[in-house]
Amino acid sequence: MHSCLSPCGDMDMTPNNIVNMCYLKGLELIAVTDHNTAGQLPAIKRVADAVGVGLLPGMELTTREEAHMLAYFRTVEEALAFSDEIYTHVPPIKNKPQLFGVQAYMNDDDEITSEEQRLLISALDLSINDLFDMVTQRGGLAIPAHINRGSNGILQALGFLPPDIPFKALEVSIGLPLPHKGIPDVKQLHSSDAHYLENIFERTEFLELSAPTADAFFDYILA
Repeated sequence: MHSCLSPCGDMDMTPNNIVNMCYLKGLELIAVTDHNTAGQLPAIKRVADAVGVGLLPGMELTTREEAHMLAYFRTVEEALAFSDEIYTHVPPIKNKPQLFGVQAYMNDDDEITSEEQRLLISALDLSINDLFDMVTQRGGLAIPAHINRGSNGILQALGFLPPDIPFKALEVSIGLPLPHKGIPDVKQLHSSDAHYLENIFERTEFLELSAPTADAFFDYILA
């Protein structure tokens, strides 16, 4: 899901609102993946730890081909380090809040501490292959996002799934067609991709993990 740091994320998607809505829904492990940044994760992690909800740190990257790719890490610190590196590849285009939305950093009390001035939804100057290699080399998991939905799904952006990239999993949108050809036999994930609180999934999707932690998620994907 996206927080209010993503320009497309609603301003109600604050650290406390996200975590507590997920807690009320009985969700045990959540992933907050803002566009091209992990800057909101420290506050979300502190709130999640206090409530007892597991956090899978991540980002949603926009490749040079305009495809969306999820980058998951075991720790917030690893995600932040990668985020700092990615920021140097975000084009220096100034955000227009009235057009794209506010990009707000918040603290644990849901107070705005600053606003990101650079437009985070821009495409990076890095290809799908580049980003897969960068994420993997840093111990993360690179997973194409909503491959069968929208112009930013990799199947629509490229017309195919690159056969030379050894993806360990794919995110597939529920209820939409998925081609039978060219899709490798790897694990498939489903997410709400929520931009609004009401879009966060109920307890409908389950993974057989040893614990609701990022490490257990990595063990499941890499098994």
